[in-house]
Amino acid sequence: MKSPISSVIIFILIVIISCKSKSPEKDKLIPVFSTFKTDSTGKTEPASKNETYYGVLTPVEICVIFNRLGVPYSDATLNPTSNMDLYLSNSKTSLNTGIYGVDFGYLKLFGIGQEVINYMVTIREMSFKLGIPDNMLTEPIRRVQNDIAEPDTITSLMQKAYNDIENHLRQSGRESTAGLIVLGGWVEALYIATQLVYNPARPDPEVVQKIAEQKYTLTALLSFLKNYYDDPVVVYYTKKLKFLKNYFDTFEIYFEKGDLEIDKTRQVFRSSGVKMTVTVETLNKIRDYVSQLRTEMVTP
Repeated sequence: MKSPISSVIIFILIVIISCKSKSPEKDKLIPVFSTFKTDSTGKTEPASKNETYYGVLTPVEICVIFNRLGVPYSDATLNPTSNMDLYLSNSKTSLNTGIYGVDFGYLKLFGIGQEVINYMVTIREMSFKLGIPDNMLTEPIRRVQNDIAEPDTITSLMQKAYNDIENHLRQSGRESTAGLIVLGGWVEALYIATQLVYNPARPDPEVVQKIAEQKYTLTALLSFLKNYYDDPVVVYYTKKLKFLKNYFDTFEIYFEKGDLEIDKTRQVFRSSGVKMTVTVETLNKIRDYVSQLRTEMVTP
């Protein structure tokens, strides 16, 4: 029996991190984005630690990152709930359950009351299509309707609902369905971040960092999906993700020596900042490819 999502995705990714104390050689003219802050003397300021997730997150957990990014509001980027009835296959329903989960969390950040309810109802209907017991989402929806003004309550309720759904699928031998839900959520999160937050004309180093850090979660996601290669749809999208990984493999993320802390329990790195040898051209390629992949997923 395979372990649930919450316990199987503990990956030791130190191997893929270059924890070097020096910057790349200047004569190579490698462009570098840095999130280290300096004072007036040019010295690096002592700063509070930032956290970098390196595990695979559920759709609701992804929304915590949205909050830190300061993602702006634009419902035009979301997958319309009117598409719900057009998803007839199990794979499309699974992928878009994850996509709708991230869209729900995105709307929750802005307190868009009725839209939050609409997306929750959509997630409920999509789950019903997947053979997930109705009561796993009926009670959370009822409670949110009565207490829509409490974002933390909504998040905890939906997080529990996703955990219950995951456990149900695992126990009924349909783990690949859970894998596709997580895959859809990850793609949607990166799609929203690259479409709404990233500005190619004036790239913000912290936004660039959050996008660049997805090289870690992408590695974790690919490892996670290996559990479900018996599903041809998982194999198909794994090939797509491996192509995307080629873009992430073209750059490095550097931490200062002695500055990196690793929390294996919460699956996060902590550091005061990073330097990234990523180019705007590469970021644009990531943005465009993710947009194409997401369009394919949401198209019936």
